[in-house]
Amino acid sequence: MIDSGHWVSKKILLIDRDVKNKNDRTWCFWEKEIGYFEHIVLKKWQTLQLISHETNIPLDIQPYSYKMIRGIDFYNYCFDKIRDNPNITILNGNISFDAANNYSPSIDRAPIDMTSSMVFNSINLPQIEDKGQYNLKQHFKGWIIETQEAFFDPETATLMDFRVDQSAGTTFVYVLPLTSTTALIEYTLFNEKVMTSEEYDIELRKYISDFLKCNSYKVIEEELGVIPMTSARFHSYKTGMINIGTAGGQTKASTGYTFRFIQKHSEQIVSRMINGQSPIVNAQGTMRFKFYDNTLLHILSGKKLSGKQIFEMLFRKNKASKIFKFLDNETSVIDELKIIITLPTKQFLEAGMKEFWKLLF
Repeated sequence: MIDSGHWVSKKILLIDRDVKNKNDRTWCFWEKEIGYFEHIVLKKWQTLQLISHETNIPLDIQPYSYKMIRGIDFYNYCFDKIRDNPNITILNGNISFDAANNYSPSIDRAPIDMTSSMVFNSINLPQIEDKGQYNLKQHFKGWIIETQEAFFDPETATLMDFRVDQSAGTTFVYVLPLTSTTALIEYTLFNEKVMTSEEYDIELRKYISDFLKCNSYKVIEEELGVIPMTSARFHSYKTGMINIGTAGGQTKASTGYTFRFIQKHSEQIVSRMINGQSPIVNAQGTMRFKFYDNTLLHILSGKKLSGKQIFEMLFRKNKASKIFKFLDNETSVIDELKIIITLPTKQFLEAGMKEFWKLLF
């Protein structure tokens, strides 16, 4: 909105609970083009791999790059730009919603006047669960570790290492080397139950010792997070607010990927507003991709197949660039059929028929 120059005469209020001055998260995503946030990309990789006990799969990701942005760099860049615009006010405080009054928002219990405003909301409001809804979580803890001697290949990142125990559900580790002596190691699970911080620590130490064979390192940063993987229906517009981010359906249910979907959604909103159109964009994307996501959640929730089996098959039988395009909701039906036939027919056909019926009714 700032870069468009379209709203310089409008007053904009930005409300957040916290002052964003800590490196509390890392965003990693694939992208073909030079992105809007390219100049704050900390590191990007052209070479990725998927590892399991059975195989090591090199991933052909061209023309994509896999990119990393640190939270603190993102916050600093955005807030430096925001503070240069005197028409924008920033408030920090506890935001709450009055369910008895159509979820009207308050900050530190003081109601916010929305009578003459356009309101964008990124806070999840309570959802009424649909019958047969799936509610997995992608939860993780990551360490950036530093070794004394050169230990990592900074040009090769591990997208998924499935050699860790799979008994709790789909479980894998990212290894994203920043230099030859530093790397982000992230232990990730897809299931219903979030672990304690100490439990993640145990698994991270075990992975670094057993699989990386590294016994001398120090942890210089850490992050902890939970991302919803749900078949719930998110509303683009509700209770007088336009929902964005995860609240607006921009988290992909089958993978938890969010960052690039938010950027694309933001571009659509701004473009529509400049052209005098409604800023409300379909939160779910096409029904086709919602169907694919729900089918995978059905299989993972019912333990019909393990996530390890599914992702290994996908990346072994298809170019990674095709999978990335599919997971970005940008493929054609023909592309999708070519990918689908590389997966176990029985399990996906049974799950797909049930999910198709749910979407119809």
